[in-house]
Amino acid sequence: MANDWILDVLADLKKFAASNDLGALAAQLDETALVAAHEIASIHRRAPALIGAHASKSRMVHRTTGVGDKF
Repeated sequence: MANDWILDVLADLKKFAASNDLGALAAQLDETALVAAHEIASIHRRAPALIGAHASKSRMVHRTTGVGDKF
């Protein structure tokens, strides 16, 4: 789960808020963490369907070349 790191960040922010008498912010961060967890779970439920839907489509990948790039 590549997006789980955000839950750790939100937990750290909540801990900071709670220990600095920012109760309303701590409560809001609790709600935010629930929303983030729900959305992350939703992404993981959709991922297999998205892969299957686009597996047969080829795509162009564009890359900008810089001055130092060799061809």
